[in-house]
Amino acid sequence: MPVADLLPDEAITLDPPANTSGTTSSDADIVDRYVRGEVRIVTDQARTQLAELPLVLQSGRYKLQPDYQRRHRWSAAKKSRLIESFIMNVPVPPIFVYEYEYSKYEVMDGLQRLTALWDFYQDKFELTDLEYWPELNGRKYSGLPLQLRQAIDRRHISSIVLLYETANDNAVAQHLKELVFERINSGGVTLSAQESRNALSSGPLNSVLPRLARTPEFCRAWGIPEPLQGIDDLERDEVLTDSRFQSMDDVEMVLRFFAHRQRGLEGAPRRLKAFLDQYWEVANRQLTKETVEAIGEIFKRTVRLVFAVLEERAFFIRRERGGSRGWVPRPTLLAYDSVMSAFSQRLDFADVLVSRKDTVLQGLEK
Repeated sequence: MPVADLLPDEAITLDPPANTSGTTSSDADIVDRYVRGEVRIVTDQARTQLAELPLVLQSGRYKLQPDYQRRHRWSAAKKSRLIESFIMNVPVPPIFVYEYEYSKYEVMDGLQRLTALWDFYQDKFELTDLEYWPELNGRKYSGLPLQLRQAIDRRHISSIVLLYETANDNAVAQHLKELVFERINSGGVTLSAQESRNALSSGPLNSVLPRLARTPEFCRAWGIPEPLQGIDDLERDEVLTDSRFQSMDDVEMVLRFFAHRQRGLEGAPRRLKAFLDQYWEVANRQLTKETVEAIGEIFKRTVRLVFAVLEERAFFIRRERGGSRGWVPRPTLLAYDSVMSAFSQRLDFADVLVSRKDTVLQGLEK
């Protein structure tokens, strides 16, 4: 059986567009809904002394990287400025955590602040680029004068806790915490389209697609730093500062491959962003992780075949300019969608395509 037939278009059913022509609600209906508390967050507040923070984070009661978190990590300079703020007693925004079980929490917002403080107390970075305390540049926590360490230790970081009582089942809880995360972050740095999807819908795509985006051939084709064996990507500055990785554009490109396999389904929105938004939400709800992994294997086989045949110009296009045709010196999504679709339907002929690689490349030149 051809590989392209393993997962037919009927694997998921896209939802029809929402009906916005419903009846309006009366003031009494609105007030009644509010009184019933259909969508209401139950919160508490807490303050933790910085000296106690390492013990708190080591307790096993805090989950620091939920699936919907963003990929951004702070540089040593940004971590240093946070420490300088505590030295000067400048107010620092609170962190937001969700109590997913009694006395167990996942960090919804403030991961970078907690990570910076943890790294500081573990002597993992030297202070740098300080504006008001430049004489401390080059020092780690253990190298600071005792009185200054004690001054930092007695500072506090505040947290707002979404209590376990907020939701009466896991589905409601997941929706509410993702909603809160998206609302918090949309007030600051604008979320990319894929970051918003990642925050607002949770399922197998959230865990599988970021991993697929680290396929070496895919990274090489797009100029994204490739994964290194035994080294966590989130510890490598060259990866963390890559714009496609930061914004999760690489994950969106994997999503495009998944979604275009079912592009012909009836009811799919015509605009690409709306289509990807809907596919992400519905696929997360309808597809099992096993199915997503199976499509992922097709993705990896496809991108490896594409790179084996077309090499570094796998997703380049040729454009006429000044009376002659030449290669656009960068990969394009137009070529990516078309090439990936074509090659994914011919995986059963991979050996033939590789053996006739020179013929294919010569044909592209024409």
